[in-house]
Amino acid sequence: MGKRVLVVARDLFFRAKLQAVVEAAGAEVVKDEASCDVAVVELDPAVDARIRGLVARGVAVLAFGSHVHPDALRAARALGATAVPNSDVEEALRAFF
Repeated sequence: MGKRVLVVARDLFFRAKLQAVVEAAGAEVVKDEASCDVAVVELDPAVDARIRGLVARGVAVLAFGSHVHPDALRAARALGATAVPNSDVEEALRAFF
C-alpha cells in the first residue's frame, strides 16, 4: 500500500504541483489529516501546533517556507519536521518516497 500524503499550501498552483509529485511517486493525496502517513505543510504563524500534533502521531512532516524566514524553518525543525525553503520542497518531497 502506498503512502497517504496530506498537502497543505495556500497557493493553489503550488499545491497542485506538490500533489503531482506525490501522485507520480505512486502515493495517494488525502485531505484528512488523521489518515496521512506524510504531511507537507506550508509554514505560517499558526502551523506549529499542527506540526507538533502530526509529529506526535508519528507522521513524517515536510515543512516549507520562504528562505527569508530562516527562524520559521529552524522552529519547524525543532518541532521534528524536515524543513526546507520553497525552492527545495519538490526535491525534498521526492526524497520521502
